[in-house]
Amino acid sequence: MASIDDDNGWVADLENALLEECSVTDIYCICKGKPLPDPLRSEVWQICLDVRDKGNQLDHFNEIYDLPNQSVLREDCTNFVSKLGNDEEDKLSVVSDLESILTFYCKSRNLAYEKHNGWIELLLPLLTLKVPRSTTYNLFEAIRDTYVPQSCHTEGNAFHILRLLLLYHDPELCSFLDTKRITPDKYCQTWFQSLFAATCNLPVVINMWDYYFQQSDPFFIFFLSLIMVINAREQIISMKGESREVIVGNLANMPCALEAEDVGDFCSLAQYYALKTPVSFRTDLMQNLYNGRGEESALVSQALCLPVSVNELVENTAHETGNIDAVRFFLVDCRPVEQYNAGHLPTAFHLDCNLMLQEPSAFGTAVQGLLSAQKQALAHNSSAGGEHLCFLGSGRNEEDQYTHMVVASFLQKHTQYVSLLTGGYTAIHDYFSDNVGEYLQDHSPRQCIVCAPLYQEAAHATVKSGQSTDLFGKISAAMKSKSAEVKEKLIDYIVNPNSSPVQERHVSSSDKIGKRYRNVAPVFSIDDDHDNVTNVENVEDEETRELVQIQSWLKQPEVIEHFPCQEVKVNGFMYRSHLIVTNSELIVLREMADRKGVAEVIVKRPLSAIVKITARKRHPELITFKYGVPDGENLIISDMDRFLIPNADKATKVVSEQILKQLKIKE
Repeated sequence: MASIDDDNGWVADLENALLEECSVTDIYCICKGKPLPDPLRSEVWQICLDVRDKGNQLDHFNEIYDLPNQSVLREDCTNFVSKLGNDEEDKLSVVSDLESILTFYCKSRNLAYEKHNGWIELLLPLLTLKVPRSTTYNLFEAIRDTYVPQSCHTEGNAFHILRLLLLYHDPELCSFLDTKRITPDKYCQTWFQSLFAATCNLPVVINMWDYYFQQSDPFFIFFLSLIMVINAREQIISMKGESREVIVGNLANMPCALEAEDVGDFCSLAQYYALKTPVSFRTDLMQNLYNGRGEESALVSQALCLPVSVNELVENTAHETGNIDAVRFFLVDCRPVEQYNAGHLPTAFHLDCNLMLQEPSAFGTAVQGLLSAQKQALAHNSSAGGEHLCFLGSGRNEEDQYTHMVVASFLQKHTQYVSLLTGGYTAIHDYFSDNVGEYLQDHSPRQCIVCAPLYQEAAHATVKSGQSTDLFGKISAAMKSKSAEVKEKLIDYIVNPNSSPVQERHVSSSDKIGKRYRNVAPVFSIDDDHDNVTNVENVEDEETRELVQIQSWLKQPEVIEHFPCQEVKVNGFMYRSHLIVTNSELIVLREMADRKGVAEVIVKRPLSAIVKITARKRHPELITFKYGVPDGENLIISDMDRFLIPNADKATKVVSEQILKQLKIKE
């Protein structure tokens, strides 16, 4: 037993603690992650894994070895033990114990044994403890339940999370691996399945598990894996000329180079990165990862960047921290200016997402202002300052696509520490609930996107009960003619900043051309604060809603060409859509977010109704179709649609060619 001196005094403290029914916390306070003395390791691991009083579960094993793939299991156990160097008698005993433990585990959990699942490798460090077979089983079961994510299979949730962590801490390296189509499941599946026992040598694994179990943090495997990759970033990036298979092979074998004396520094570095990472995502995902509940799987795999909960954001901005390494957020509110002005957190920096497409130079200036403000806030130790950028949208999927474009632009520039607030402004509003006016700056119930519908509903109920005059209705009527004039000029400025010699005017109710579906407002309708002017074409009844199967529709013989696109509205709403050109019509299918492969027919226009196609010089992929009829030297504009089309040149060419064909047919 180790002697009691200045260096090993903690060993005596640990011995005494073990005699007094100590807890995991007591053990960590004494050991502080140090490698454990061999004679004490088994008892400490049993306490850390909470199996000291579990009893002998193998009493329930009937010793019948009849799994469907029992022969595969026995062969794997035999092959593994043959490499250990034990004498023949020991080998038979070890093989017997391995097969018994794994057979009973499969039967008790109703699982099928599979080759290369990490189970045998996970048992090897436990065999060195020289404890009874029943204790080995209890330790194995606890490690599997507590520390091995149930989703660590190909395309599993665990690997999507590891990629998000890599994107957060080293976006350049993440981008490099993404470009090579190398996802974490390709190189670190065995790391997760065996807690590195399948790739590191035994002394390394023993020391690592000593630290791991004292930490009592199931999520620690993610940060250990993250450090393993980040530490090798120069080596990885230097392999840019190598094949995908070569890079994957090098990545998978990186833990082999770790030495036992390096484990302490390796784990400390992983702990540092854990401290520099928002904590809410792990809290939110813990049930999903370790209890086999997969409801969040799709959300994790499709996440643009690391998600942050409203609880963490609010707590983070409300309290000072003395730890300079702790996460501090710099909140970036990306909502349109009218939403920001109707209520926002006092510490938020406003970056209008609409500027990105409408005024890219102004957006660039705003981004520079953001970075400058962040730098100044950090220098002055302001409560609004932080290294970690947390972006905030409205919380409504349709308009948050613009926010996602802004976040993507920062990620493309390899900006470190980028996160997105889950639920956006709506989540913040719900968090403060009845006290929203106290915590949100400039909150206006009449304009706030959460409060306004309730406010309008209450106002409508009041009018209905005869307790109000029609004052706002009279104001609206008086303003209507002026409003239409302003809208026309503003729309023309947005669509075509350079003045055109052709004069345009909006259509009257007698000029109706083309067709829009289900009360959908024109793409460039701009409503006044108190005046909801409905376009004359949008009087279709809800019953006319037409839902179609996208692939079936695209295969119709009359379809000449189709272009995946985003339908864009001036208020920032974007909808994933398909622009379809037939020999006589322009059709737009809007994808249904909740029904995969299904779309709604939003627009169906005759090609002959298109009188103008415009694009902006700085964003040639942003195309506007104007509909109307010639009126002498003027154009009567009835409506317009705007799309963000990656292949805009071809789309414009195809539409123009079909319009010319239509004109020739008429001649």
